[in-house]
Amino acid sequence: MLKWLKKLGLITFAIALLAVCVNMFLGPHSIAAGGITGLAIILEHLFAFDRSITILAANALVLIAALVFLGKEVFLNTVIGAALLPVFIRFIPQHMLIADTMLSMVAGSVLAGVSVSILYANRASSGGTAVPPLIFKKYFNLNTSIGLLFSDGVVVILSLFVFSVDSFFYAIFSIIITSITMSYIESGMNKKKMVYILSNRTEEITHEILTNVGRGVTLVPVIGAYERTEKHMIMVTLDSKNYQDLLAIVSRYDKEAFMITDTVSDVHGRGFTYSSGSV
Repeated sequence: MLKWLKKLGLITFAIALLAVCVNMFLGPHSIAAGGITGLAIILEHLFAFDRSITILAANALVLIAALVFLGKEVFLNTVIGAALLPVFIRFIPQHMLIADTMLSMVAGSVLAGVSVSILYANRASSGGTAVPPLIFKKYFNLNTSIGLLFSDGVVVILSLFVFSVDSFFYAIFSIIITSITMSYIESGMNKKKMVYILSNRTEEITHEILTNVGRGVTLVPVIGAYERTEKHMIMVTLDSKNYQDLLAIVSRYDKEAFMITDTVSDVHGRGFTYSSGSV
């Protein structure tokens, strides 16, 4: 129950954040940055349709697709988002929070990226064109940020014929910024350092890493091509904040040690995504 309530809270927060983005950052500047919300902004401009009603009607169709292609769990989560979005859109004031169009577009796009990423992380969506990327991800293994870029393209093209050319390009930049934000959140916020160390003081360095850095160490047998002697290469994965500590340890024991450092986007396992005793 607590897990479900936490998920419900995150979904509600993300939907509210998305509504703020539409009503206070993008909508006031006529930026239809894709999605059903962008379509609602266009229809409101053309026919004075209430954007919340447009979103509600479109989401009804989306729910059918979610049930058919994504299953009951995503359908139920989409029901929550699809129902909440028009409510928040209806009651959050349509107020221009930032007068500068460029700044408002950038801020709104980042918020939209954060919002959609939270929804996707909880296997939910706000309905609209947020559902097709989930379908593309499931059946074609297409990154959700790329799928969102494609599904929003049609709405952006429509905006070219309704608003100014400036608004059209603002919408394009908005989608790009949203996609970049989503991509960074999905794969860039858990970056770690993968370090390979060749040294004549392997035992001392390994002991220091285990004791003072608190990360597991793997010793990999290697053979140098020049000397043809077998050694053990230290392989360790650690947080970026611990990298300078590692450099200090290696330098203290072997200033001539050979090191290769790489940045990895995601790490799963004991000590990183869960704990099980000492690392």
